[in-house]
Amino acid sequence: MTVASGLPQLLVVGLGNLPFPQTRHSIGHLIIDALAARFHIHMSTDRTMGGVTGRSKVTLGQTAVSLTLLKPKPLMNITGPSVAGALRNSVKASDAMVVIHDSLSHKPKALSPKIGGSANGHNGVRSIISALGGETHFHRFRIGIGRGPGDAAEYVLSKLSEEEKYYWNGDGIGLDLICNELERIARKQVESQGLP
Repeated sequence: MTVASGLPQLLVVGLGNLPFPQTRHSIGHLIIDALAARFHIHMSTDRTMGGVTGRSKVTLGQTAVSLTLLKPKPLMNITGPSVAGALRNSVKASDAMVVIHDSLSHKPKALSPKIGGSANGHNGVRSIISALGGETHFHRFRIGIGRGPGDAAEYVLSKLSEEEKYYWNGDGIGLDLICNELERIARKQVESQGLP
């Protein structure tokens, strides 16, 4: 992780498809919007970052962090080059990046954090790994959307329920869980750097 001026730096990328907001597949975008609202981070289009982004110093629990949020502009399955470019233009180190994405393998409203490993069939994560030259040592927050009846492609492009949206939104319990995990990552990196 990159530490500048004594502050850990995190790049948090929410995967989704800008043309399909509020869908299960775009839950990463919804969470980025919720984080931006909670921390009053202005989001705007930035070509060097490859999407809609914002950056600010925030406090996660007891930890001050330089937080960069990103909603990549390309469609999810080809988002890798955009995310790799944002990584190079911001925090540099892959372990300072958190990718938030939907997971059919986890029940709705579940948060399953991990670092490294395969894409587990997620095309957006596969694209990122490919664009990073096979590098897998970045954090992932797999957000459970469950598995509905019928075609998986139709299901992931269906709208999130109001309950799920509220859960992950600025006032919901889910966003608190996300912030707690982000703080855990930042604290671990601060401790490994020997900073206060």
